[in-house]
Amino acid sequence: MNKMCYNSIIFFIIKTQLAVHDFEQSCPCTADTLEEFFMQPCNPNAKLETKCLHAGYTPKNGGPGTVPIVQSTTYRFDSTEKVAELFDMPMEPMYSRFANPTCDAVEQKIAALEGGVGAMLTSSGQAASLLSVLNLCSAGDSIVSVSTIYGGTVNLFGVTLKRFGIECIWVDPLADEETISQAIKPNTKLIFGETIANPALTVFDIEKFAKIAHAHQIPLIVDNTFATPILCRPIEFGADIVIHSTTKYMDGHALQCGGVIVDGGTFDWEKSGKFPDFTEPDESYHGVVYTREFGKMAYIIKARMQLMRDFGCYPAAHSAFLLNLGLETLPVRMKQYCENAMAVAKMLKQSDKIASVTYPNLPDDPYHEMAKKYLPNGTCGVISISIKGGREAAVRFMDALQLASIEVHVADIRTCVLHPASATHRQLTEEQLKAAGIDGGLIRISVGLENIEDILADLQQALERV
Repeated sequence: MNKMCYNSIIFFIIKTQLAVHDFEQSCPCTADTLEEFFMQPCNPNAKLETKCLHAGYTPKNGGPGTVPIVQSTTYRFDSTEKVAELFDMPMEPMYSRFANPTCDAVEQKIAALEGGVGAMLTSSGQAASLLSVLNLCSAGDSIVSVSTIYGGTVNLFGVTLKRFGIECIWVDPLADEETISQAIKPNTKLIFGETIANPALTVFDIEKFAKIAHAHQIPLIVDNTFATPILCRPIEFGADIVIHSTTKYMDGHALQCGGVIVDGGTFDWEKSGKFPDFTEPDESYHGVVYTREFGKMAYIIKARMQLMRDFGCYPAAHSAFLLNLGLETLPVRMKQYCENAMAVAKMLKQSDKIASVTYPNLPDDPYHEMAKKYLPNGTCGVISISIKGGREAAVRFMDALQLASIEVHVADIRTCVLHPASATHRQLTEEQLKAAGIDGGLIRISVGLENIEDILADLQQALERV
């Protein structure tokens, strides 16, 4: 019987190279051989544009040209013995709560784009944030996060994780290395930041925080949602784990919610000595030792084996199919988002009704030099502006827009706006809003792909009504 190795592992399903490696015998799943069978054979030297189209799936002779949708929860087997074997060492998909061939192809593609050893899709960006932390932390542990992150993540870390017994210690992203190091406790298991903060648009100094994290033998997790791997690849700057809300630019069309966790395979869990869950037997799964069995893939396999098995926040195959369509055009879209956003930022800078325009690509932006280092090809299509007159003026401006829509969304192909203090960051205290760089007049503009003249005209007519 043919067997395939799927990254979709409850061991969990130790990656296939879809439709490429067929085995008559069980795959020799050891730390030495796993990486060989993990990635779909796309030229590692291929440019990102090529990987967006070809990584993750190669059709067999006469096979479908696009990634097939395997819309099934279950997979049938010829014998009870076969099912028993899979529960001992799952080598094929057996249940779509944690593994699906369509999702697997997209996971391989995103891992290739970020330069990681493996990836795991989730049903939302929040699920990716949660599982990325829970894979490292237990009750009694702590994490360190910069304060300028997405409001939903602020609540997740500051409220929900606290109920789990996990403390979040907030730090200023501009603090010096000594101050940040002082925030790290003996029980701290990770540092977290966003490449481009939502909506403050601060640029995260990845190398600085990676240096601090590694000096304390803990990994750095970076949310790369706004940048995408087209504009920044955090692993190349020292990040160990990268997450995304794929709902945003990766999907790009506001079609489905999703998230992803990418394992860089760079952190030495054994050397750290702080992660016994990786280096000691997991009694919930036959006493497996992740670092011993899976080497550089220990983190992402443990995430699927323990957390996806138990939480089940895995996307449907059709959602992964739609995500893949977005990924195929990601390089073209990101280029145009950046061009349109720069034109909008320049126009708004000239308006006497705007108190400030925050866009790291602007030469006078305080994060411009940081952006040149980490994001030389652009800083996404999101702009934050503060309108003179505060909240009331911001509401008048937004309600006057005709082309741009008011949405609880960002990074769409269509231009949209949001008032963070009233929406995504509504649950934050005044102190937390200030720390996140948000005031009552702040508006987040997600510049879309409409003709730039139409976008500028719509913004101008709305300003005239303020």
